[in-house]
Amino acid sequence: MGRIMLSGMEFFSHHGYYDDEITRGNKFIVDLNIDLDISGPGETDDLEAALNYESIYELVKAEMAVRSNLLEHAAQRMVNKIKHEFPEIDTIELTVSKFNPPLKGIVQKVSVTIKE
Repeated sequence: MGRIMLSGMEFFSHHGYYDDEITRGNKFIVDLNIDLDISGPGETDDLEAALNYESIYELVKAEMAVRSNLLEHAAQRMVNKIKHEFPEIDTIELTVSKFNPPLKGIVQKVSVTIKE
């Protein structure tokens, strides 16, 4: 068993409930931890046997372009899509962070994490 991490994937998107969030957009960071058997590519050094990081990134990027009212919804969509496209994954932990959320106070970011 091993863990592959894609950390700090940065996107500009329009997730949010309020009109200002939807029209202005915001900065988001996605962090992804994937647990799976990496013994095959670890032994063979064969790219074809390994999880394709680029494909995972492109999937996350495509889902971040689809607007959601809630971070929970965007995160769950990404988890569902990744699990569907890559059934060899045992466990996935995905965190979506929104910077400068429209709260009545100074908050650097708000995050949602899903682990399945």
